[in-house]
Amino acid sequence: MAPPLRAGGRRALVAPPPPPPDTVIGTLFGADRRVRHHTSEEIGLLAALADLAALAVEKAGLLDRTRAEVSELERDSARVRTRLTRMRHVSEAHGRIMNLVLAGGDLRSVAKAAADALDASVLIRDPGGRSLALVGEVPGLDEEAAEEAVEKASLDAHARRRPVLAADDTWVAPVIAGSEDLGGLVVHAAGGLTGEDERLLELAAQSVAFLLLMRRSTAVAEGPVRDELLDDLIADPPHAPQQIAQRAGRLGVDLRRPHVLVLARPEGGEQGRAVVWASSYAYRLSGLKTVQGGCIVLLLPGDDASAAARAVAAELSPLLGHPVSVASAGPGWSPDAVGRMHREAWRCLDAMSALGGTGSAASVRDLGFLGLLLSDDNDVDGFVESAIGPVLDYDAERFTDLTHTLEAYFASGGSPTNAAEALHVHPNTVSRRLERIGDLLGPEWQKPGQVLEVQLALRLQRTREALARGRVTPEPPRPPERGA
Repeated sequence: MAPPLRAGGRRALVAPPPPPPDTVIGTLFGADRRVRHHTSEEIGLLAALADLAALAVEKAGLLDRTRAEVSELERDSARVRTRLTRMRHVSEAHGRIMNLVLAGGDLRSVAKAAADALDASVLIRDPGGRSLALVGEVPGLDEEAAEEAVEKASLDAHARRRPVLAADDTWVAPVIAGSEDLGGLVVHAAGGLTGEDERLLELAAQSVAFLLLMRRSTAVAEGPVRDELLDDLIADPPHAPQQIAQRAGRLGVDLRRPHVLVLARPEGGEQGRAVVWASSYAYRLSGLKTVQGGCIVLLLPGDDASAAARAVAAELSPLLGHPVSVASAGPGWSPDAVGRMHREAWRCLDAMSALGGTGSAASVRDLGFLGLLLSDDNDVDGFVESAIGPVLDYDAERFTDLTHTLEAYFASGGSPTNAAEALHVHPNTVSRRLERIGDLLGPEWQKPGQVLEVQLALRLQRTREALARGRVTPEPPRPPERGA
């Protein structure tokens, strides 16, 4: 007798015969505290009860397993529905992006559509790493470590031809056409990206590549027309200004807005590659391009010739793998100004070469007084204003004499003591005035290059004032006397 049954005072025990061995799921016992003999009917009844219990247990297990399978099927169905929803989202978002591309949308519009679809910030970069379009903010790119991580991920992405995780929540997708590197997409998603999001990122990168290729094709197709227009603008004399303005308008170029002219001369050959780049660059910025004398000529919208020259050099030189000399002039606000800017930019490029500046970028204004000599319009007012304008304005507003102090300082060979004697003031007064001049002109105003320009501007200003004092103003005629 089993110990638990014996401990309960049970004196009689009966157990039905077990079912076949393969289906044993337990044992049913019958016990009594009295001594008794079980009849065959009682044993048969207990065996029937055992069969019913086994069937109930088996059915309960089957029901539990069925419920578990149904729950798993429901979870699978939910996952399938979720994935179908995401795939539909990817398809619709890709359709919107492609519609933008085919409708002539720009890079920012495409970046905005991708950012909305991914709920992320999107940056489109060119092969040199420069920003072409940005929606939102990609944190850390101004930090050296983060930028290195993105650059490494960009190389991996182009090698694997798929998006790569660069850092926490930041992905890089390659923008490629065949084997040509067109740039990359940098995406920052605070919540991370799912597998479907990665697929959408890949499709967005393909759409950007398609848009860049379309731009290039359009630029190449319109190239001869745009070249001819710029050739006519810089011709001397210009060809039919009214017709030129209309032709420019048809090409999306508004010559009434400020424009600058840029000359780029590759110093290591590969002019053909540079010309293809220039066509795309001019089209991208709504400008014009032509080629003359081994140089690329660009007419670009904007009023900062120096910044335009630096931008062209920064993009073209890495592309060619060797230095590019870039000179610029402007701005100009009419078709008539293009020829003047063209001549000034050529003289600026020649001056840069003569001064050993091959491979650098500068504008006529950057050359200081040399730019004044190279310019057609001899903008004396502009030169004086750029060199000593803050000092002249300070004297005019506060009735001080910083300009005279500057002249005395230079005349005394840069000695504050001798300048004080010439001005009949205490040396400390001259020192304080020179500190104020440094605040107005900047901390480098006494360096040789700027000192030369300041002295030349002072001389020009004094000459203009002397001429103004010597100018004879004719008196108005007196009315005739009465009776005369």
